[in-house]
Amino acid sequence: MGDFDDLLAANADYAADFKLSGFDGVAHAGVAIVTCMDSRLDPLDMVGLKPGDAKIFRNPGGRITPQALEALVLGAHLLNVNRIMIVPHTRCAVASNTEAELRQRVSESAGVDASWQPFHVVDDQLRALAEDVAKVRSHPLIPESVRVGGFIYDVDTGRLAQKV
Repeated sequence: MGDFDDLLAANADYAADFKLSGFDGVAHAGVAIVTCMDSRLDPLDMVGLKPGDAKIFRNPGGRITPQALEALVLGAHLLNVNRIMIVPHTRCAVASNTEAELRQRVSESAGVDASWQPFHVVDDQLRALAEDVAKVRSHPLIPESVRVGGFIYDVDTGRLAQKV
């Protein structure tokens, strides 16, 4: 059995009933969500959306990186995005560990020195969220008409709380 056979079999089942053929690729609900890569988050389901409704960008911590900004600019101008949600979450590894702790844990797991690898930890999640919202709102290529909000997702309750 190949390393990915289970996933390819699941994909065959998915493709047998595929309903997005010919989809235009725009965000039909006008939403973009920047959130963490954490597997406890289901970005579409947590806000009642379905495939085709939103653009999703995920990274450690749900931060507004240069790549996230690139995606948001494209979304706002080419993909029908008029609302942006920035959604980090509770009990996030990059918000509950120091850079040194993450480097040590990765070094131990990898069996090689990871002291050179940046992990961009967040020491104050609410401050970082406010900074990220401000970064998007002030970007010269994000129109003022695009609404931007900062939220925290609680991984233990499934609830979103708007913070910015």
